[in-house]
Amino acid sequence: MSQIDVNNLLSQMRQMSSQVKPAEQAFTAAKPGQADFSSLLKQSIASVADAQTNAGQLALGFERGDAGADLGRTMVAVQKADLSLNTLTQVRNKLVDAYNNIMNMPV
Repeated sequence: MSQIDVNNLLSQMRQMSSQVKPAEQAFTAAKPGQADFSSLLKQSIASVADAQTNAGQLALGFERGDAGADLGRTMVAVQKADLSLNTLTQVRNKLVDAYNNIMNMPV
């Protein structure tokens, strides 16, 4: 049988416990310089709206036959706008599900 070095074991435990954050620090509010969830959500919605507008303008220019209109660039912009809208819809669905779960929790 091998002997256990208690001092070595204690020092390793202290080192590991110092690396773990206490639970009360895990849920701190955002600092003034950092973005919070609502501002990130607003930026995402604005980004999706911009992508939709850009895709619409490129598609309209291609339909009119503008000289600078490119089918490839138009199709990529439309697909990006569609993907961003679908992603935003999925995020909204997850938020609604989370809200419903919280509202159905017994108090």
